[in-house]
Amino acid sequence: MTPHTILSHPGSAHKDDFLACSLMVAEHGAPIERRDPTPEDLQDPGICVIDVGGEHDPERMNFDHHQFPPEQAPACALSLVLKHLGLYKDARKFCPWLETAEWLDARGARRTAKWLKIDSFVVAQLSSPIDFSLLRYFAQQSKLTEGDMIWELMRDIGSDLLNYLRSLRENLTTLKTHVVFWKIGDLEIAFLPRVEDMAPGTAEALPMFVRECGRSIAGIVSPDNRGVGFGLRRFDDDLRLNFMQVEGESDVHFAHRQGFIAKTSSNQSARLQELLTLSLR
Repeated sequence: MTPHTILSHPGSAHKDDFLACSLMVAEHGAPIERRDPTPEDLQDPGICVIDVGGEHDPERMNFDHHQFPPEQAPACALSLVLKHLGLYKDARKFCPWLETAEWLDARGARRTAKWLKIDSFVVAQLSSPIDFSLLRYFAQQSKLTEGDMIWELMRDIGSDLLNYLRSLRENLTTLKTHVVFWKIGDLEIAFLPRVEDMAPGTAEALPMFVRECGRSIAGIVSPDNRGVGFGLRRFDDDLRLNFMQVEGESDVHFAHRQGFIAKTSSNQSARLQELLTLSLR
């Protein structure tokens, strides 16, 4: 049943309920009400209840995790909605931030920091004012409907995540067809040529494809999304490549001062391989 209402708790908001609501807004286009659910709400599958209500029952569109036993693996409202949509396994595999979001919501910052083997203050250091502002504006609302700025933004965020996850397998298959592996010195480089009519988002899936292929890749070369040439990047910040070493080349129009990326107007494979060779430490 398609829900006509998305309901989440009032008061302060967290990333998991914001993103869970965003996915449901993108999927169903329903308005959001921020209030405590009634028993009738929990029985009505036309009302999608997220992160409140003490029930996890996807058939009745109830997605709360707070009643789970403490020994259960960390889960959050976002986890439950992703499972309902059949996207959780790929999200856990290809969205590195998801497991940390589950830990933060289910275990708190201190235990999450211990799990990550970092100082707890690092969690705060990695926070963004974008997160704070979005969650604060969301928390201030009692109802959000189509046309409201935050509702429209949530639909866009949810759509981006859904499109990424739903197109990922197709994009990985496309990359398997087109990616070529170059040997540059002792390093292996993944090269994606410019392909006509490649689906949007395919090139963005290249790092995930490289991680999936099981090869020891030091760098990636792929079409520049801002121009006609190519971008040269370290993979996993492999310091055996330093693209500042090609800064002075006539066809290199950008090289980051930290050496992890460069942009060239060249489209010739031989020239791209030459620039990679010049970038070897």
